[in-house]
Amino acid sequence: MLEKLRNIFQVPELRRRILFTLALFVVYRLGEHIPTPGVNAAALTAAFRSQANTLFGMYDMFVGRAFSRATIFALGIMPYISASIILQLLGAVIPYFEKLRKEGDEGQKKITQLTRYGTVIISVVQSLAYCMFLVNLGASQGLAVVPQPGLGFYFSTVITQTAGTILVMWLGEKITEFGIGNGISLIIFVNILGGLPNAVAAAIDSWRGGNLNLLQVGGMLAIIIAVVAAVVVMTQATRKIPVQYAKRMVGRRMYGGQSTHIPLRVNTAGVIPIIFASSIMVLPTTIAGFFPPSSPIAAMGQWFTRTSIVFNVLYAAIIIFFTYFYTAVVLNPNDLAENMRKYGGFVPGIRPGRKTAEYIDKVLSRITLPGAIFLALIAVLPDLLLAFFKVPALAFGGTSVLIVVGVALDTLQQVESHLLMRHYEGFVKRSRLRGRQRM
Repeated sequence: MLEKLRNIFQVPELRRRILFTLALFVVYRLGEHIPTPGVNAAALTAAFRSQANTLFGMYDMFVGRAFSRATIFALGIMPYISASIILQLLGAVIPYFEKLRKEGDEGQKKITQLTRYGTVIISVVQSLAYCMFLVNLGASQGLAVVPQPGLGFYFSTVITQTAGTILVMWLGEKITEFGIGNGISLIIFVNILGGLPNAVAAAIDSWRGGNLNLLQVGGMLAIIIAVVAAVVVMTQATRKIPVQYAKRMVGRRMYGGQSTHIPLRVNTAGVIPIIFASSIMVLPTTIAGFFPPSSPIAAMGQWFTRTSIVFNVLYAAIIIFFTYFYTAVVLNPNDLAENMRKYGGFVPGIRPGRKTAEYIDKVLSRITLPGAIFLALIAVLPDLLLAFFKVPALAFGGTSVLIVVGVALDTLQQVESHLLMRHYEGFVKRSRLRGRQRM
């Protein structure tokens, strides 16, 4: 392990990318501790205890506990993810956005720009809802969370939260461009890991206080180990479709004739469906935040607590939907079949072209179903355990482990890709040097 770490930091480009990523993480963590003006932090902490097991508690986990502390990064990266969801959905139903998606780099730049504009609009709406949530939360519990809830507070909070979200979005894009891994996913990864020490401390306090016995602690550890192992297995699981390339003569050389395969991942969508579903599930409670606690619409927000049946059923259904949807977006069977046909490839026993596309689509649909059900079960498992056993420490799991393990594996794969590219670059340079010496 130490030898592998030393190899990573011996590659100048990879070392620079890792240090750049760590530096931006430091900037982000500093921003999570800058408070929003006009909020009584002590009163908010006391008032937010009643929201620990609600959807706001899960949202707070994704933003590194910045939501419950009312810092400038309280909204985190979630508005950007919501904007991405909207653009993805529009790309499936509106031809203009579908055309942009197929235009390559230029189309992607346009989609990225539209996503940024959408992030600003959603940030303004969510920050306004956040202001109302803070005011109503303090009023419902008789605490002065916002001592002066006037127009000045609303204006300054909307500006602060929107600017904070834009900064987080910028940090994520810069990590993706100049750092290592996907910046947006890594930000959520860091936020979840930031809450791990508190979860471990809460479990230790519960054990010392007598709320947990050794059997329950052992059961919690067994569940965590089993979930991590299952996530790793499902993340790495693939269905290999054999591909045979026909021989062809190009000039005086014979090409093709070899056998290979197309690896279709069981969980092609990765952690994206969980993040998408969480963003969607925040909308009802966000809308309820616009209304006072006595309003019937505000009471509807109670249906979306993490331990409610309505929440878990809808959450699982949306995860399954987004698993299929995102898989269809990132992996097009028609494109795969067309590329295979261009290079003389075919699946043994299947005709090239449309029949191959139908076969790939059939296989992809079958292997996506267990992957989607697995994601849904892993996501709702901690909430079900929390509802049955009433142990808050069990709430850390499922979604958290899935995102942490998935992002960690993706990042490690990118690190390995950089090391492999570095190896090939060195080989090419040595070959050129030998060629010059022979000349």
